[in-house]
Amino acid sequence: MQRQSVASSVRTFITTRFPTAKRRLLRDDDALLESGIIDSLGVLDLVSFIESEFDIAVADDDLDPVNFQTIERMAAFVERKQTAEA
Repeated sequence: MQRQSVASSVRTFITTRFPTAKRRLLRDDDALLESGIIDSLGVLDLVSFIESEFDIAVADDDLDPVNFQTIERMAAFVERKQTAEA
């Protein structure tokens, strides 16, 4: 799946699931954790979404905040996981 398509899906999920994201224009490079758009429980929601939406397994080692810091990084993470699992 193309990175831009992944980013679009992730952005849609975030804007529908997290109220703070609904109130602002969300860019692919916005710091989601630092800005408070997503908290630690929100990361768990994102992980569940990513696993089901993109048919990948997110291991404990993958739960590095760097992978979930921005939409751009999540898209890159999904792309890496899909390539590794292919």
